[in-house]
Amino acid sequence: MIRVAAVQHSPVFLDRDATIEKGAALIAEAAANGARLAVFPETWVPCYPAWIFGATEWEDDFSKRAFARLRANSVEVPSAATDRICEAAREHGIHVVMGINELDAQFSGGTIYNSLLYVSAEGEILGVHRKLVPTHAERIVWGQGDGSTLHVFDTDIGRLGGLICWEHWMPLARFAMHAQGEQIHVAAWPEVPEIHHLASRHYAFEGRCFVVCAGQFLALETLPEEFRKVAAAGNEGLSDAAGVLLPGGSGIIGPDGSWIAGPAGDEETIVYGDIDLDAIGGEFQALDVAGHYNRPDVFQLTVDARPRVPVSWLREG
Repeated sequence: MIRVAAVQHSPVFLDRDATIEKGAALIAEAAANGARLAVFPETWVPCYPAWIFGATEWEDDFSKRAFARLRANSVEVPSAATDRICEAAREHGIHVVMGINELDAQFSGGTIYNSLLYVSAEGEILGVHRKLVPTHAERIVWGQGDGSTLHVFDTDIGRLGGLICWEHWMPLARFAMHAQGEQIHVAAWPEVPEIHHLASRHYAFEGRCFVVCAGQFLALETLPEEFRKVAAAGNEGLSDAAGVLLPGGSGIIGPDGSWIAGPAGDEETIVYGDIDLDAIGGEFQALDVAGHYNRPDVFQLTVDARPRVPVSWLREG
């Protein structure tokens, strides 16, 4: 059995360093409770920018100030921030997948990506996945990822991969991941209402894999006043709990699509589940979407896994 953990906690809003320190403490807590994998929600560092759905003008002063603050608190890979996560993973012998706002300073001074950071139990960065298509208003905040980050990593706890939010509604992205033999899948969300539970459970059933479904709990009162008003305006009715912007909903799902643990309610918590990779084998008897239940003579998928850099310099010599 392998114990996995979905971390359903609030970040320290728009404060990268404080959120990383909180994350290090939560990594230690998960490991102390026997977890060998700790999964954090979408863009947990330094926050999910929920204010974008309530902003009426993306060019106004508030939007510019908010973006500048988000950018200043985003994470470069590698950096001192990722070093701290790696240190915590190594110290406690636990794999970590953490949602981050990633700033790629190598090619652009301004573009942020919605990313998953993968860190091994040895404290090494395995890689980063960037969300392929930011959804709706997210496109004013994040750039688009490419096929080079559709990773499935071979680890000592199994083949580990993940997708972010509405990537779970992208059939070809799902198939590309299934075809790589994923055994443990990270489903990272800002929060996990019923429709996201549907997508996560469908992914587990379709891919015959375990899914660690992680979403944030975030109370409006923890936000600065100007963010509170805008976020509340754009997310009315998101949670039945008064004053809750992101209501959690995290849990662990088996390869038959059933809940192993959770889903959690409106609170800060860590959801633990014990998974047995041997259970995957029997599920493939009925359905293997990349194998015997596939028709490659009828359908073919080509994945362009080349990195798409914004500029290539051709020089003599």
